[in-house]
Amino acid sequence: MKTVSLVLGSGGARGLAHIGIIHWLEENDYKIRSIAGSSIGALIGGIYAAGKLDEYEQWVRSITKVDIITLLDISWEKSGLVRGDKIINTLINLVGDLLIENLPISYTAVATDIKGQKEIWIKSGRLFDAIRASFSIPLLFTPFKYKGAVLVDGGVLNPVPIAPTFGDETDMTIAVNLGGPAESPEKLSAIRAAPTLSSSLFHEKINRFINRLQKSVTSSRRDWGPYNIAIQAFEAMQSTIARQKLAAYPPDIVIEIPRNACQTLEFDRATEMIELGYRRAKECLAQAELQNWKDEC
Repeated sequence: MKTVSLVLGSGGARGLAHIGIIHWLEENDYKIRSIAGSSIGALIGGIYAAGKLDEYEQWVRSITKVDIITLLDISWEKSGLVRGDKIINTLINLVGDLLIENLPISYTAVATDIKGQKEIWIKSGRLFDAIRASFSIPLLFTPFKYKGAVLVDGGVLNPVPIAPTFGDETDMTIAVNLGGPAESPEKLSAIRAAPTLSSSLFHEKINRFINRLQKSVTSSRRDWGPYNIAIQAFEAMQSTIARQKLAAYPPDIVIEIPRNACQTLEFDRATEMIELGYRRAKECLAQAELQNWKDEC
């Protein structure tokens, strides 16, 4: 069994591929000993470290477009479109309100201090405070105030946070880059045939919880055009920074998810993203193992 430091990158709904990657690693005798994540990577990594990935997966596979809109609690502040409270409260209801230091796996969430212009590594305190800070995409989510600092998405400065794993005593570091080279529509269409699972008990439970929090915002007429442009610009910046980080601090293995696999908020495509992650892990790790065998020969 090989021990792994797992680095989970930022990239919105494409990060659901992290779930498939984790499944493949577990099924093939890789032991995840530590996790560092930015944005969606911090979210998936934190939920996995809490031992609740199966529950989260069952719920997220059943999400619809209406559910996504319902979870976006519109903010009337100028600092961001969405407060993020409904998302966090929904996840706490599903996973529990946990402390990072009590998790069985070493965990680091990476956020960005916009005033100090530096990375912030969150290794202690409330898990969902760390997650909320790490996924605060500028303009989309309001910034998160943490210990006197104003924090936004970790992907602003480090979309593939390898550095937090440098001190780990593990056999290898595996990094997942969600800003990988774009693929043709024909190639991507091959992963879109899987049917979406029907509504589960988890789905019904979370929907009841959401309805108690606030009425649906599906009737909102706010123009999303400028936010879509801002998100696309942010993702272009992330892809460039990720390439630089991976070149400067190369991990043992890089698993790349195409940057056009899905859009940032397409969480209703969870099934195909999870399966894409599983396939990419299988391809990359099988190739790496074959190369190691050749080297030994």
